[in-house]
Amino acid sequence: MSQNFVNTFCATLPGAEVSDPWGGGHDCWKVGGKMFAVTGAIDKGVSVKTPDAETAEMLIESGTAERAPYMHKSWVRLPVDAPEAEVRHRIAESYRIIRKSLTKRIQAELAPFE
Repeated sequence: MSQNFVNTFCATLPGAEVSDPWGGGHDCWKVGGKMFAVTGAIDKGVSVKTPDAETAEMLIESGTAERAPYMHKSWVRLPVDAPEAEVRHRIAESYRIIRKSLTKRIQAELAPFE
């Protein structure tokens, strides 16, 4: 998994936009102005939102992910050597979680997503 892989996949998600809010090479992917995936400038993993802190803890305990630095307990970081299928799944799930949290008006403006 690479930053390019993450960026290519995130760009396919309806309404996804990328920025570098902290400078220094972080790619922060948002939908409706809310973040769903972040790649690090130094550590090349990708941080994503999980449904809750318990799910994040389970992923961390299983060795699938690690604690996402500077983020809420419901976020995890997938390491650079994570399988691409797992990365796609976790990014898509994070996107769904954030998209569902948007107002109905903003959700209606977005193209459908599975």
